[in-house]
Amino acid sequence: MELILLLFISAMGIHWLNLQGQRKRTALLAQQLRPYQIEKLMSQLTTSYMRALGEPDPERQQQIWQLQEQAEQQMAADFQHLAREFAKLPAPETRGLKLALPFIDQLTPKFCFDMRRLLEVHALGIERAVDNREGLSNKARSFRMMGEMFLMQHSCHWFCRSKTIASARMLAQHQTRHEQALEAVSPETHQAYLAVIQS
Repeated sequence: MELILLLFISAMGIHWLNLQGQRKRTALLAQQLRPYQIEKLMSQLTTSYMRALGEPDPERQQQIWQLQEQAEQQMAADFQHLAREFAKLPAPETRGLKLALPFIDQLTPKFCFDMRRLLEVHALGIERAVDNREGLSNKARSFRMMGEMFLMQHSCHWFCRSKTIASARMLAQHQTRHEQALEAVSPETHQAYLAVIQS
């Protein structure tokens, strides 16, 4: 009975400490995101891409894609600014946890990832998708851009909470699994992303 009580108290203590860390990381990211329209632009672009992909009239479809050019440019610019500003923050504050245990980031960096590096990966990935350096078709480019944005959003949720919660949110919100988003991004993003989270 004493062992069960001890385990319960320990579990509650770990949960409380995890919540404190999550609140700090969430507040930090929210503060950094505040000057930008990233969430609004992501929502607009995702909705427009899905509408274009479901449009049977090629002329109307092309028109929808063309109307998104300004939002795409703004998205790329905002995210580059965010990555640059976040890169100025000190390392302890920018560590995300691979394993949801309090103080694991202070014990060993092996169980952490550097969110500064991850945001840089996403900024470059979004920029490449917007510039369309590979000359992808509008349809393929839409899937690429959505993959880049979904994976970026997953990283933000992972940083704030946990990988499990981030994956569940992406599945609920976009009907997309983490693995699917990772496959949809450019090979450069895929490789750089894995290098950060596996280092």
